[in-house]
Amino acid sequence: MTGYERLLKRVKQQTLSMKKAQREHTSLLAQTFYLGTLGLLLVLPPVAGAYLGNWLDSLSGGYSIHWTLSLIFLGVVIGAFNVYRFIKD
Repeated sequence: MTGYERLLKRVKQQTLSMKKAQREHTSLLAQTFYLGTLGLLLVLPPVAGAYLGNWLDSLSGGYSIHWTLSLIFLGVVIGAFNVYRFIKD
């Protein structure tokens, strides 16, 4: 292999790696959407659990927050699991 062929091969490798890096580069807007999605995945289940628990507690007689607290905790667990699965993929 001559020096010219080695140089040509090296330039092709570097060009391919530069193109790959450019394709994988994420913009600030893409990162913002990613973080926003993570926030929604974490926050929505506890909020939904709070509303559902409050409604269930209102159906029972007297003062009770049993369902509300239970469903908020369940929502936190589900939200954390959602974030884990989203990051894993």
